[in-house]
Amino acid sequence: MSTNPQDSRKSRRMRGFERTSSLLSDPIRSAGEKRGFAVTRLLTHWAEIVGEGTARVARPVKVTYGRHGFGATLTVLTTGANAPMLEMQKEQIREKVNACYGYAAISRIMLTQTAPTGFAEGQAQFAPAPKQTPAPDPRALAQAADLSKGVGDDSLRLALENLGRNVLSRPKR
Repeated sequence: MSTNPQDSRKSRRMRGFERTSSLLSDPIRSAGEKRGFAVTRLLTHWAEIVGEGTARVARPVKVTYGRHGFGATLTVLTTGANAPMLEMQKEQIREKVNACYGYAAISRIMLTQTAPTGFAEGQAQFAPAPKQTPAPDPRALAQAADLSKGVGDDSLRLALENLGRNVLSRPKR
């Protein structure tokens, strides 16, 4: 048995709170290493590395290493409709990923196309594009202001004007 006090500190948990990152770092690293990701930052910061637009339509699946030295292959999952766009961006993605590694670790990027749901790898949903709300109709704004102009309290008048604007600009069925 080891009587070193540092060994006993490593094996027992701290009393009180611990950082989540310290609790999850070992399981994340081991899961990433099973898929070939020596640097888990590629998985955890994918959107920062390749950009929001690319991260919205693709995600890294695995890294496979060749038998003869350098030159790993990064497999990226995407839907079928986005594959031609990513095919043209493969070189830029490779450069960004290699910048994350700090050296030319990835020599090739392979795209895998699948449906967004239904298969084991495709079950994770890609982030949808943010919803864009249309500009309010100026006639509805004017009508809402006319309806609430007789109210003396400013905060109540603004709240009623906002309510009227929402009701009047709602799409008709």
